[in-house]
Amino acid sequence: MAALDVIDETFVLAEPAVVAAAFADPASWPRLWPDLELHVFADRGAAGLRWSVTGRWVGSAEVWCEAVGDGTVVHWFLRLDPAPGPDGGSARRLLRGRSGPAREALRRQRAAKAVAFDLKARLEAAPTGAPGWARRPGEPTPARA
Repeated sequence: MAALDVIDETFVLAEPAVVAAAFADPASWPRLWPDLELHVFADRGAAGLRWSVTGRWVGSAEVWCEAVGDGTVVHWFLRLDPAPGPDGGSARRLLRGRSGPAREALRRQRAAKAVAFDLKARLEAAPTGAPGWARRPGEPTPARA
């Protein structure tokens, strides 16, 4: 079992392909996960991505986009261990003490929610010039300007 096993999910009122595209650009990964070195090992298109993680942390990360109703549930999984050897020293220090793993897991859960809520706000925003939300559940998606 991984030292850190973090799971999160958030509903986004957008199609899975649109949500998955938000994670597809490697240039955005350092902003989303600044301390992880990610390498795609499964690009599942509209269903999301799976990465291997190397560096001071080793393991896997995944964003799975599940169509639900007229939106997408974004499932986020992160399974990490400190890297063996000197590269993982700083990661091992984060896990010291009885509350270390729980504290680090909570930090990563909060970071995942921040990423999810930012994505939700961007994808559900009204088109330029339109007031309020772009649509309510069940309504058709308005054309973007």
